[in-house]
Amino acid sequence: MQKFILTKVGRLRLIGFLEGISLLVLIGIAVPLKYLGGNPSLVKTMGPVHGLLFLLFVFHTLSVGIEQRWQFLKTTWKVIVACLIPFGTFYIDYTLLSRMK
Repeated sequence: MQKFILTKVGRLRLIGFLEGISLLVLIGIAVPLKYLGGNPSLVKTMGPVHGLLFLLFVFHTLSVGIEQRWQFLKTTWKVIVACLIPFGTFYIDYTLLSRMK
């Protein structure tokens, strides 16, 4: 596990995983609590957390893409577009990032 996090791609994968989990919590727990239970506190907490993780994923993708010399049209844009699609970070991790060093 430690080697996984020491690489830039490993950190990108971790950030993507956390971003996906934060979206699950936001959509699956926080939003229903807000609208069905009348309690917006978890949305107020998870919204900014998810937003921060989203931005970290985008910036880290650009950083890794530049450092690893990814071809923008072949790799970098696919990773960035994946984070714009709900749960796309899980898909791009499975299909692309898990095969990189």
